[in-house]
Amino acid sequence: MAFDLLRDPTASEVEQATMRHVARRLLPLLIACYFVAYLDRVNVGFASLSMNRDLNLTASVFGFGAGLFFVSYFIFELPSNLILNKVGARRWIARILITWGIVSGLTAAVQGRNSFYGIRFLLGAAEAGFYPGIILYITWWFPNAYRSRIIGLFQTAIPISVIVGSIISGWLLSFEGMLGLAGWQWLFIIEAIPAVVLGVVVARWLTDRPETARWLSPEQRSWLSERLAKERAECEAKRHFNLAEALSSGRVLALTLVYFGNAFASYGLTIFLPQIVHRFGIGYVATGFVSAIPYVFGAIAMVVWGLHADRHNERRLHCAAACFLSFVGLASCIFLNNPVAMMVAIVLAQMGQSAIAPTFWPLPSTMLTGTAAAGGIAMINSVGNLGGFLGPYAMGLARDATGSFGVGLLIIASGMLMAGIVLLLLGRERPVEHAPGMARTG
Repeated sequence: MAFDLLRDPTASEVEQATMRHVARRLLPLLIACYFVAYLDRVNVGFASLSMNRDLNLTASVFGFGAGLFFVSYFIFELPSNLILNKVGARRWIARILITWGIVSGLTAAVQGRNSFYGIRFLLGAAEAGFYPGIILYITWWFPNAYRSRIIGLFQTAIPISVIVGSIISGWLLSFEGMLGLAGWQWLFIIEAIPAVVLGVVVARWLTDRPETARWLSPEQRSWLSERLAKERAECEAKRHFNLAEALSSGRVLALTLVYFGNAFASYGLTIFLPQIVHRFGIGYVATGFVSAIPYVFGAIAMVVWGLHADRHNERRLHCAAACFLSFVGLASCIFLNNPVAMMVAIVLAQMGQSAIAPTFWPLPSTMLTGTAAAGGIAMINSVGNLGGFLGPYAMGLARDATGSFGVGLLIIASGMLMAGIVLLLLGRERPVEHAPGMARTG
């Protein structure tokens, strides 16, 4: 089972029992929420296979509109995460889920370019704060030594979402004309429903902090609360950042640049992958299955690389290696015309991209706590995700200008190259010194 990754033979019995219990209680729901979030974020790529024709959207107009999601995400993400830190994850994440579910469903009503732009902007505003909020929430429940594995497991929602979503989305497009609606309209309506349902589940199931977790035994609550408090104190003893210092820290800014490069490449590929695959001359359903292949391998890479990073107490170089692998895969596509060879390159690129998150997100938590962590993580994610606006837009412009996707893939590959170089130049953060018997993170 996936939770076997949490086993540590050197840990005490209470530690092992607590971590298994927490992971089994929280992770399935968090993964389900992110599964739906990513599905509603990128299903527009499949909708484009018929929506662009129906609404007369060019590739550049589509790429610009798809990327507008990240502009509003950028504007509202920092205040959203600060609110979550103040009012608690349970209420705020439930609000985010319900709001974005409604907006995502309304995408079925778009009539042209301007309404498409507007609904994508509203979707980003509705979802703002979700991902960094979950990353912050994980730091409230899991000690440093477990975070790469936990984030790796959580991030499996992305490949699972794309795998399952690709197949379902390709199938939903075949609903063309049913009850007078286009297939892409059915896609948006049906895939929006789970977000609203999960919002209600989160409001009833999620627990904000270990101290209030009645489903843990008193001994488990005490151990986990003390362990996390000790790590926060050690982190703050090294240097305690306030919110303003966190937002202006050179290291935080460098991590923001890394995440920008990652988002630039990742969303540029994900949003346009259905169109790339569809050009191989296959139908909607087959496009769904083939588009899922890179994410099957990505899911494996994500978990294995996160576990490897935890076991070697090192994240920065692991993350850089993943960036360079993604760069090689994307950049090589410009030289490839054979569909099979191109898919192999895209698989390698996606394996690298998938392995980035579990090795990247533990890095800011080694230096930030409390409100500074909420603000710093939100800034990294929100500013970095502006790459999610520029990546699809660059792909669309390149497609309209050249008639192919090779140049666009080379352009977005530069984001991965930049991210890897910045990580190498960043240098190693001085690790938090733990008490005897406590694991250290790199």
